[in-house]
Amino acid sequence: MNFLMKIYLLSLLYHDLLIFQITWLQVKSQRSKVHRIRENYWLSSGGLIAHADSPSEGGKSIFELNQKVPQKKKVVVLGTGWAGTSFLKDLDISSYDVQVVSPRNYFAFTPLLPSVTCGTVEARSIVEPVRNIIKKRNGEINFWEAECLKIDQANRKIFCRSIIDENLAGNNEFSLQYDYLIIAIGAQVNTFNTSGVLEHCHFLKEVEDAQKIRRTVIDCFEKAVLPGLTEEERKTNLHFVVVGGGPTGIEFAAELHDFVHEDLVNIYPSVKDLVNITVIQSGDHILNSFDERISSFAERKFQRDGIQVLTGHRVVSVSDRLINMKNKTTGNDDSMPHGMVVWSTGVGTHPVVKDFMEQVGQGNRRVLATDEWLRVKGCENVYALGDCATVDQKKIMEDISEIFKAADKDNSGTLTIEEFQDVIEDVIIRYPQVELYLNSKHLFDVADLLRDTDGNDRLEVDIEGFKLALSHVDTQMKSLPATAQVAAQQGAYLSRCFNIWDKCKDNPEGPRKFRSGGRHEFRPFRYRHLGQFAPLGGEQAAAELPGDWVSMGHSTQWLWYSVYARLDMVE
Repeated sequence: MNFLMKIYLLSLLYHDLLIFQITWLQVKSQRSKVHRIRENYWLSSGGLIAHADSPSEGGKSIFELNQKVPQKKKVVVLGTGWAGTSFLKDLDISSYDVQVVSPRNYFAFTPLLPSVTCGTVEARSIVEPVRNIIKKRNGEINFWEAECLKIDQANRKIFCRSIIDENLAGNNEFSLQYDYLIIAIGAQVNTFNTSGVLEHCHFLKEVEDAQKIRRTVIDCFEKAVLPGLTEEERKTNLHFVVVGGGPTGIEFAAELHDFVHEDLVNIYPSVKDLVNITVIQSGDHILNSFDERISSFAERKFQRDGIQVLTGHRVVSVSDRLINMKNKTTGNDDSMPHGMVVWSTGVGTHPVVKDFMEQVGQGNRRVLATDEWLRVKGCENVYALGDCATVDQKKIMEDISEIFKAADKDNSGTLTIEEFQDVIEDVIIRYPQVELYLNSKHLFDVADLLRDTDGNDRLEVDIEGFKLALSHVDTQMKSLPATAQVAAQQGAYLSRCFNIWDKCKDNPEGPRKFRSGGRHEFRPFRYRHLGQFAPLGGEQAAAELPGDWVSMGHSTQWLWYSVYARLDMVE
């Protein structure tokens, strides 16, 4: 496949993601239009009062319309990350009273955080004020810069505290009532309770984290060039350790390597040969969520660049100068000095979400669980999006008997191909693992599922044969990754559901309910994977795309750059 074709196909793949990114950037150039009308309205005593410019016959200019204004449902959104911002961007707020609570008064384009750590991209280039994003022409969204301390599900209330300077006048704590709550607060860093991590490691979740890392890198170089230090002390100060071989950790290590060898060695030439970068990964390979071809390519490139990769090592403790590990293969304890440690090993649940999970009977779970419509299990009016939750997809074998009964219209005890085809569309919508199973087995017709063990067509099957035919479908169920793609798609999906809610109450669009009868109001959420990038430094990157397509090298990096070049032109 030639270079131009690769670029063309990759561009198509990322079209949807670009549309979202471009939309929120365009908000900055929007200006609300004020339409003047001849009548002015206000509410009085539960009725609508209108003032007309032209006087009435009796000289009165006031009349009252004896009708109640419908009360808007109160929607409270927690968080201004990918999920929360995507939900707010598309929500029709003419029907809702929307309030947003977040300790961040900006949206951050998190895929570029590693670039901020080394100055490749400035922090101001990847943030957008929330108040710009939530400007709407058909209503108002209120934003409160605060953190949510507790969710009171029984009374439909949240308790918040402002993060603004406590020396300013006024109370810092307040509460909000809600009819619908959207939890989109993301996740916190998962330290796995490793000793010393919180005290001695840097993280890379927020813009402030990236800026702090940048300052620390410069401090390490400044300290290393001071007179009176031994060579070992200089090496210690210039040893940068990254714990975690996932996309964020690998991209940061690559960015840091380029920053050091393209810029800092020219500024601090006396210590240019003393710099070391080490990546520690507990698994057998870095980028283990990618295709193994990409993992191998990244490991070979890091080896050429002089970045040490320690796989099969688990960090057991971190001190101000040492990081202690256990070799999982030999069982030996190892340690190494460091100047800076960046911890990037996954995410954990926020305390406020953990407390809420206890309230709704999910205290024994690690992550807040939702159904396929992103509704928190155990709650009718609370939804959870993004990294703070996981979709608990229902297994088809749980409903296999009900599906069989719904399809067996003549109650014959057997199912024909025609009867099965009558329900298969609803089955595929309700249980997406069916389609994944068909693709994995290269089956082009759902009727192929009903073939016998020898691959022969069958005219009909009984309940036991039906169960056997679908017994392996649930093996295709996978948890969604904690990525911006998933969060953005979930936010857009849920806002659409809110926008068409009234319409779908009378005309549901979802699949049939095999247990209770009727239909679901909405189609369940379906994640569309657009692929993933891994910048590897030195103008090279790797991409894993749908259809088992892997791209690596300079051309892939230029595609990565083109995404943000197009965004800059829009801005």
